[in-house]
Amino acid sequence: MADATLTAKGQTTIPREIRDRLGLEAGDKLAFTMLSDGTVVMRAKTRRLADLAGLLTRPGQPSVGVDEMRLPE
Repeated sequence: MADATLTAKGQTTIPREIRDRLGLEAGDKLAFTMLSDGTVVMRAKTRRLADLAGLLTRPGQPSVGVDEMRLPE
């Protein structure tokens, strides 16, 4: 968990550990979504699909190709 403070102008600084983990850089666009339970989800809008490659890998986890993921017709 990381804390941030909201300024009088409605600005905040995203904590370094969060910026680093998400690969955020100055000028990146962010999208905020409010869920019905009050949770707010923030996403970087400047990422391309190719930038996300390997994001969910775990050591020792076998890779799966796109053709292997397709359901048989």
